[in-house]
Amino acid sequence: MAEQEIFDVVINGGGPVGMGLAIELGQRGVRVAVVERFPQPQPVPKGQNLTQRTMEHMHAWGCEERVRNARTVPRGYGIGGLTSYGTLLSGYNYDWLQRELVDPYYFTRNERLPQYRTEDVLRARAAEIDTITLFYGWGGVGVEQDDHGATLTIRAEEDGEEARLRGHYVVGCDGSRSRIRDLAGISETRRDHDKKMVLLVFRSTELHELLKRFPDKQFYNVLHPDLEGYWQFFGRVDLGETWFFHAPVPMDTTEDNFDFAAYLHRAVGAEFAVEIDYVGFWNLRIAIADSYRAGRVFIAGDAAHSHPPYGGYGINTGFEDARNLGWKLAADLHGWAGERLMASYDAERRPVFASTARDFIENFIEEDRAFLATHDPETDRAAFEAAWEARASGSHEVNSFEPNYEGSPIVADAGGGCPSARGSYTFAVRTGHHLPPQTLSDGRNVFEALEPGFTLIALDAPEGAVTRFERAADIEGIPLSVIRDSRAEGRAEWGAELILVRPDEFVAWTGDAPDDATAILRHAVGG
Repeated sequence: MAEQEIFDVVINGGGPVGMGLAIELGQRGVRVAVVERFPQPQPVPKGQNLTQRTMEHMHAWGCEERVRNARTVPRGYGIGGLTSYGTLLSGYNYDWLQRELVDPYYFTRNERLPQYRTEDVLRARAAEIDTITLFYGWGGVGVEQDDHGATLTIRAEEDGEEARLRGHYVVGCDGSRSRIRDLAGISETRRDHDKKMVLLVFRSTELHELLKRFPDKQFYNVLHPDLEGYWQFFGRVDLGETWFFHAPVPMDTTEDNFDFAAYLHRAVGAEFAVEIDYVGFWNLRIAIADSYRAGRVFIAGDAAHSHPPYGGYGINTGFEDARNLGWKLAADLHGWAGERLMASYDAERRPVFASTARDFIENFIEEDRAFLATHDPETDRAAFEAAWEARASGSHEVNSFEPNYEGSPIVADAGGGCPSARGSYTFAVRTGHHLPPQTLSDGRNVFEALEPGFTLIALDAPEGAVTRFERAADIEGIPLSVIRDSRAEGRAEWGAELILVRPDEFVAWTGDAPDDATAILRHAVGG
């Protein structure tokens, strides 16, 4: 076994979440090791929808434009979605998951590209950061921890050689079958839907021609009464030929005993030439770890939570895990974290995923099942069309998906609540919520002025109040920058003189001229 190497944080799993966490830490001067089995990203199209919030992460990680340039569908072609009844070409359809409706509340626009292209960009960005060491072709096989740190034993995929990586912390970002989660003794709770799903990757230029009637659409959701609310889901990989398809299949389905081409034809409502390149299966279930931490071992991304790819929440939830955990690990390693800060990762992120699964993903299934059981154009066309039109005019799933940390132990109490994926959008700042963007008087967006540590936004605030924060931060060793500006030009919409913004761009506190700035800062870092 090779001699033990020493790092601050060792990450097992260099997929998008693990690599994002490494970048978050590396940019903060943390020494990181990333262990990843695959020398190259696996070319299976998944994790395609990147939300506005995820693209804010890409901006913070210095690779937003590179991600946008990695699109497999040309820039300028829309990235919208469509829901159809019965078949894709039935004539009953409406725009679905219109994420552009919440564009004003984020600094960046959303994007769409296959996960492996996003991974390419993140790998390249990580390779530019001197404090990140990449171990491709290795996998974690053992974890030990003590009061001072944790050690990951890794094994080379090619020849079985073993080595030991020592860190203050180990993080498992190694997927839904996480070895690190199991080795750390972290249990998980599952809700099975007793559905076997197929993932097909196929090529068809004829399907591209058929779907030209839906310009600027890249993903298509088909609701069929026989499937009781479970989806048939098409997505473009490129513009012209390659697609993927998720749908329920009988439990005994194998690659050899099922006519997948005929299934695609039924879902579309027309026959077309098709060449199938990949057939895979997965079980439709929702799983959440019962804790996101065991001592000095943390988990993030699919290792902590997994769900069916309904609505594109998975990869985005994982990236938010990385931003949340990253600044907290860095704070602890740099000596300015309070004793409750590390526990706040679980307290904030686990309830948000539970809400995402319950209030959105499973709610999609339940709402669609109820609609299909109640309305049928063959028996009462007028009633069906009225109900379909009502669904078409709804956008609640986008306008109400607003992950927040209300009630978190490290944000100022604003009247109770608990962290949740369900919320609302406003330009008024609220503790525990994402900072709404605004333009500063120097022409920059506030997101271009935020520093890696905490940021105090002072709008026509008394200089004495600002100075109290600066002195308190200096004494406590908490990194704090100040943005001094006026309430003019729309910034009054924020509704506060002083806004304390966390390193992950969530609001920790708002108010006017507090007496005890030290107490506010200590609370925000878990003191």
